[in-house]
Amino acid sequence: MWLTIIGSVIILSTLFGGIHYLNPFIFMTGYFVGFYISFFNSNVHRRLSQGPSIPFQDRVGNLGIIALFILMFLIAGPFFPSMDWRMIWLGAFLATGVHFFIFYYVHGRSMIILGTVCTVIAIGGMLFQHVPFLYFGFLDGAIKLGIGLFLLFYSRPSVSGGTGS
Repeated sequence: MWLTIIGSVIILSTLFGGIHYLNPFIFMTGYFVGFYISFFNSNVHRRLSQGPSIPFQDRVGNLGIIALFILMFLIAGPFFPSMDWRMIWLGAFLATGVHFFIFYYVHGRSMIILGTVCTVIAIGGMLFQHVPFLYFGFLDGAIKLGIGLFLLFYSRPSVSGGTGS
């Protein structure tokens, strides 16, 4: 569910981005509302969860979130003094793409696909400065929305031979 929400928020934020490329108000509002809906709403968890996560998944998930913030600081952070919003957002997209690889251990192969495509989109935006950011923002949002919808409606939980503990 989270990917569908954040993908939609990125598309909407890009559409109304203006000088900031992604509209910060729309993005932050959508991010926090989506985060609450996806991760703290017990009704959503009851309906969409395939059961409780194992401690390993919890640890890897936490590591992935910590890695995201470190990567954002390292990749997007250097562009804040110059207020280069294009590179700040593309750096955030790149950090997000890389952090998806960690989530392979929680969500499976779809995270490798998502991480690869998001990383390529971000690097493409950094390399092809003549291409308007709008295309990269829409692509990033669309891939997250598309994979999120696939996972929400078509994916099945993997079957493990282990006990899960």
